[in-house]
Amino acid sequence: MRIAMFTDTFVPDTNGVAVSSYNLFKALNDRGHYCVVVTSNPFSKEVTFIDNVLRIPGIEMKKLYGYNFAGPNRKAHKILKKLKIDIVHVQNEAGMGIFGKSFARQQKIPYVYTYHTMYEDYTYYATKGRMETFAKAIIRRFSRWQAEIADEFIVPSDKTKVSLREYGVQRYINVIPSGVDFSKFMYNPEDKPFLDEYKKEHGLDGTFNLVYVGRVAKEKSIDVVIRGYALYVKKNLNHNTRLIIVGGGPAIPELEELAEKLQIAPFVHFVGKVLPADIGKYYHLGEVFVSASISETQGLTFMEAMAAERLLLCRFDEGLVGVIRDGESGFFFRSEEDFCEMVKKIRSLSTKEIRNILDEANNIVDYYSNDRFVERCEHVYLRALRNSW
Repeated sequence: MRIAMFTDTFVPDTNGVAVSSYNLFKALNDRGHYCVVVTSNPFSKEVTFIDNVLRIPGIEMKKLYGYNFAGPNRKAHKILKKLKIDIVHVQNEAGMGIFGKSFARQQKIPYVYTYHTMYEDYTYYATKGRMETFAKAIIRRFSRWQAEIADEFIVPSDKTKVSLREYGVQRYINVIPSGVDFSKFMYNPEDKPFLDEYKKEHGLDGTFNLVYVGRVAKEKSIDVVIRGYALYVKKNLNHNTRLIIVGGGPAIPELEELAEKLQIAPFVHFVGKVLPADIGKYYHLGEVFVSASISETQGLTFMEAMAAERLLLCRFDEGLVGVIRDGESGFFFRSEEDFCEMVKKIRSLSTKEIRNILDEANNIVDYYSNDRFVERCEHVYLRALRNSW
């Protein structure tokens, strides 16, 4: 098959959509398909087509994580037309999404649409708390319309499917968890000198470390983790622990201020933004991966942490029930007080109990492999092509 994938964000961006799109792009080409990615160009003001990635210059959205917003482009359209594309896969709604849908309709070929993001969780960026109910109603109607008009529709989790049913989506919904190249997150002995030096330099050596990896933004609820950790520190004066927050984002200043206010700043280390190729090694700074986010459609970082053989301590969310089995492949907490108690419980586990949990997590990781991901997408592509004959 000859596939054109349209996405507003792509590597070297580090968000879930960019990573998912890259993994699918690479796997499709590795399996003998011809896949081209159409995305924004943060590097140049020209249209470029290098290594099957067609980049279109756009406008930098500084208030939205610096995303580059690009849309339909005549030069890019001409390039795509010559490639004789069989099917379009749209990963976003606006910008590249509009371009992908219009290209598919003009060329009379089917398009598949993946709904990655629960936009209801992000309305405050636009509304600042005003007319929030109205904004969410618009999001629901827009999401329902986008789902209904695609030739095939994909969501990454049952949680997202349930939400879209509540929005009123009646059509068939393919549930396909995004694939992960887990090899990037497994322990690499070559990383040991870096990890040893980093821990030594930042006072993380010889301590029991909790680590968060991901975007540092309001919807990730990192403040809940910090408050829960503060309770643990207060109740355990000889705790000998650190909380490590890996990633960039707009919430860093207010979280640093919160750590100061709670008098735990010496125990909280902000790594900041790291290169995509290096993310895997940072999971190994900690013994336990922690997260309080309930805005995930799938939670790729949770599976990455499993691949890195970190214990998981995450806030309960129905979307994670298939990923984390409480007490078997990881642990849930439900409040800041519960977080405190669960850290204490995890630190009391025996070596054998920890090994059993990590082994169970490895069984779950296999279900989310990149090979399974691309096989499921191929099936959807073939069905879309058959239905368009």
